[in-house]
Amino acid sequence: MIANIQDNIAWVEDRIATACLRSGRRREDVKLVAVSKTHPPELVRVAYAAGLRDFGENRVQEATSKRQALTGLGATWHMLGHLQSNKVRIARDLFQWVHSVDSPRLAEKLAQVGDPALAPLPVLIEVNLAGETSKAGVRAGDVEALAEQIAPFATLKLRGLMVIPPYSENPEDVRPYFRQLRALASSIEARKIPNVSMRELSMGMSNDFAVAIEEGATIVRVGTAIFGGRT
Repeated sequence: MIANIQDNIAWVEDRIATACLRSGRRREDVKLVAVSKTHPPELVRVAYAAGLRDFGENRVQEATSKRQALTGLGATWHMLGHLQSNKVRIARDLFQWVHSVDSPRLAEKLAQVGDPALAPLPVLIEVNLAGETSKAGVRAGDVEALAEQIAPFATLKLRGLMVIPPYSENPEDVRPYFRQLRALASSIEARKIPNVSMRELSMGMSNDFAVAIEEGATIVRVGTAIFGGRT
């Protein structure tokens, strides 16, 4: 399993580098977040030893036990899943990034539990471009209003947008969603809202991250291609 993870990381890195070359981008402009949900802490250590530094989790409870088992690991942790308001305080202690802000109420609670003496928490707005009822996220038409509501919070820093498009075996089927997210970010960036940046686009997973990079992804979230199927 250890050798497999090392080989998998090398394969993913090669695909990222190729996609960057194809789209005229620099490799250092794309952050790889290894999605470690459902995988045991020892595999996270293997991935860390192989050079990965960013890890993503979907549930606060799982992340809590995993972080306790990984004390001392100098990793950056990303909250990728839907965050319940009653887990906000715990989440602020666990994660250095939150990709899934999807309401003014959640943003306000994240801001309230933040320490003004510390650096603001980087957050992304999750956008539900396909209108899937099974997924969280705000509609495209509501993103700008939410960005304006987040902007005054001194303990948060809005850094961009995140999307989970409908799954397809063919990555080309989801390219329009990535393109739409980039266009949405550009339109909000043009508004020059104080304390709001649209630099980060968190899009692309194991099946489609190369296409996402071609369309401007700055963060790709890769789990299965690194760790294998969920346990």
